[in-house]
Amino acid sequence: MSNTSGAAANEARVKCAAFWGHDGKALAEFYAAALGWKVTETYGDAAAMISDGTTRYVFYTAKGFEAPRWPQDELVFHLDLSFDDVAAAEDRLISLGATKPEHQPGGTHWTVLLDPSGQPFCISAHRG
Repeated sequence: MSNTSGAAANEARVKCAAFWGHDGKALAEFYAAALGWKVTETYGDAAAMISDGTTRYVFYTAKGFEAPRWPQDELVFHLDLSFDDVAAAEDRLISLGATKPEHQPGGTHWTVLLDPSGQPFCISAHRG
């Protein structure tokens, strides 16, 4: 059945995105600090949620988690974060537990970092 008014009758919205790692709570704390958000809920020792009040991410502990062997393995999903000062952000993220792999395919456009679980994410400058 079509909706002739132009508005979606039952429009979906993303409730949250979920990530798995070797320590879900530690990963939540890393991304909360990286984004300037807060850990808003914890679920025992296995998971935690972070939010800025509108967007939510939940991080789960996965037994037997193995980080992708990037760049050999293709990635299913990753985050791209942007900052006013990319160099300062890189230094801060590394101080929070990120690492910088040798392989950097972004040139001057973006930098790849690995979160504490070894999963790649990218940082770049805000673009207007």
